[in-house]
Amino acid sequence: MALSTSSAITLNINGEKHALPVDHRTTLLDALRERLDLTGTKKGCDQGQCGACTVLIDGRRAVSCLQLAVAAEGREITTIEGVADGETLHPVQQAFLDLDGYQCGYCTPGQICSALAVIEEHAAGWPSAASADVRPEAGVPPLTPEEIRERMSGNLCRCGAYVSIVQAVARAAAAHGAASPQGFEAGAAGSAGSAGTEATA
Repeated sequence: MALSTSSAITLNINGEKHALPVDHRTTLLDALRERLDLTGTKKGCDQGQCGACTVLIDGRRAVSCLQLAVAAEGREITTIEGVADGETLHPVQQAFLDLDGYQCGYCTPGQICSALAVIEEHAAGWPSAASADVRPEAGVPPLTPEEIRERMSGNLCRCGAYVSIVQAVARAAAAHGAASPQGFEAGAAGSAGSAGTEATA
């Protein structure tokens, strides 16, 4: 007897449950875009290389092109459509808008979802490859431009808006209550006028 190649699943996306039948090979990205019309999550390389399809699963970053929809059942999925609070933008979204952290905007949903996780990971004290001291007793590493670039390195911007992306993440982290970003020119993390002065990622 042939095994079934599809299942009926329920996905919890942005606080709402969506029941749908899917082929077992359907990625979460294709389920979001093609089945649920949540097209904010973008398809870029479709190989987990560019980060355009980044979403949050249980609060952690995931490239949805490599995640099977059936494996996401029962987990909390957040897409770009669920980031704002009604008409009020999330501080990360507002910082990207204020500091021109985008050009064509195609990678922006993935950048923003990744930035949300970066800020939480940093606040929790997680080190990165750029952290000078990774010992637990060292505490939260300074949020330098190098730290932000390293932590956001899985998200590519084809327009090259990296300077403003780094500034936007720094501003949003400061609004989140994280330690003041270090290594920025005076006022850079809070002033759109200085958004183009830092080194690129």
